[in-house]
Amino acid sequence: MGQPAERTGLSPAEYLAFERASEQKHEYANGEIFAMSGCTRAHSLLAGNIQRELGNALLDRACEVHTSDLRVKITSTGRYVYPDASVVCGAPVFEDAELDTLINPSVIVEVLSDSSEAYDRGDKFAQYRSVPSIKEYVLVSQKEMRVEHFQRQADGRWLLAILGPGTQLELESAGVVIDVDRVYRKVPLGPSAGD
Repeated sequence: MGQPAERTGLSPAEYLAFERASEQKHEYANGEIFAMSGCTRAHSLLAGNIQRELGNALLDRACEVHTSDLRVKITSTGRYVYPDASVVCGAPVFEDAELDTLINPSVIVEVLSDSSEAYDRGDKFAQYRSVPSIKEYVLVSQKEMRVEHFQRQADGRWLLAILGPGTQLELESAGVVIDVDRVYRKVPLGPSAGD
């Protein structure tokens, strides 16, 4: 999560009004807004690649792929976030008539960066786990060819698969398989790639 912005103590309605008028994106938690930082070339390429691969794979299915421009609301805690990619299968459900805040994603993808990795693995993942519609959570490394795929089990546990070169990411909830090598196409890797 980024640094708190200047405005705090906002209600969710005040946040949405502020956010919809803002040129910059902000996440929201417990009355505080957090400015979203820019990203590196590697982050941008990874997010674009995974969005493209998901979009192509789901073109003829009843699923939608969304970029980090679509906000997701964690209804149980009132938190608003911007995942790097999200997938919703079936009819999307939005918070209001503005259709800019999704509340029922099936798959969430986050590209890890130095500034967000602890948050993406910790509190943000805990928030996502509270959303019943989310069946799969995917973390994509910028430093090495490594994709971590968390899948919700019938008993509520989460199963982790770690994927590398030559493997495939199978998103059962969306019915797609993606080559990990294609997610990393043209992406510079290494310690300096993270932002």
